[in-house]
Amino acid sequence: MTENWEYVLVATLRTLRKTMASRSEDKAAATEEEPTETLPSQKREDRLRKFRELHFKRNEARKLNHQEVVEEDKRLKLPANWEAKKSRLEWELAKDEKKKECAARGEDYNMVKLLEITADEAERWERKKKKKNPDTGFAGYAEAQFRQYQRLTKQIRPDLQGYEKQREESGEDFYPTSNSLSYGTHVPTQDGIDRMVEDVEKQIEKRAKYSRRRAYNDDADIDYINERNAKFNKKAERFYGKYTAEIKQNLERGTAV
Repeated sequence: MTENWEYVLVATLRTLRKTMASRSEDKAAATEEEPTETLPSQKREDRLRKFRELHFKRNEARKLNHQEVVEEDKRLKLPANWEAKKSRLEWELAKDEKKKECAARGEDYNMVKLLEITADEAERWERKKKKKNPDTGFAGYAEAQFRQYQRLTKQIRPDLQGYEKQREESGEDFYPTSNSLSYGTHVPTQDGIDRMVEDVEKQIEKRAKYSRRRAYNDDADIDYINERNAKFNKKAERFYGKYTAEIKQNLERGTAV
């Protein structure tokens, strides 16, 4: 009886061991099969993620490229010296604001400006001033006209607020092209017309002061019949006056032979 019980116990242990071994083999096989099944899907997800990233980057590059093209087109439509004029206008606006602030505080703008200038800047400005000669004399009508143009444009104080408002209202037609129909439709303001009239009157007044036309001398001898003859007589007097002075005096006294 005891031998039978021991035999049954040994058989049961062997059966249990076989069952546990088979289960462990099934688990190992399952773990070996899972990576093979999940590996293709993981690769597919990685490829899709990279594709989405590339698609997003391409769209971003397209937007940035379009913005750069639009900005470059605007820059090409601007005048060649637009940046220099813009920086100068900004500097002049800042200067006007500084003057207003000094006037509100009761301070002298020139003194405040001198306090802000360093010794190096003052020395460099003096050297530049010595080298620069704004008026080299009359060299030609083109050079004189260009200097006059420079003097007049430096006096202009543009209305930047009105300029920005007009640009917003005009939109794309603010920078006309060959296909634009808004050419010649701009009407100047009354303030602009008044400034132009005032400037022209100042030019006329200044030109009248420096006129080279000589005043008429009532005491001078009249030996001409018109303006052209007067100029000829002056030239003849300048070259031959010393030779004909005695003859002229004898004719005036009536003692000429």
